[in-house]
Amino acid sequence: MNTESTLQAAPVRRARPPKRKTRITIYLDDEVLNEFRNLSERCGTGYQTLINAALRHRLAAPGVESSLV
Repeated sequence: MNTESTLQAAPVRRARPPKRKTRITIYLDDEVLNEFRNLSERCGTGYQTLINAALRHRLAAPGVESSLV
């Protein structure tokens, strides 16, 4: 009996990618959340992804630091 042919090779595990996101709990106005969900349905992108993109866009805008205070 050839044991090499009867045993299957173990699957190769890929290295875990670096963590890029953190799970949080946030309270948003119902109107804001509904707008992002509606936009999500229209463009086919997840609403959480859209919220993240909107926050990134706002933080990248000039003068953000002075307007957040």
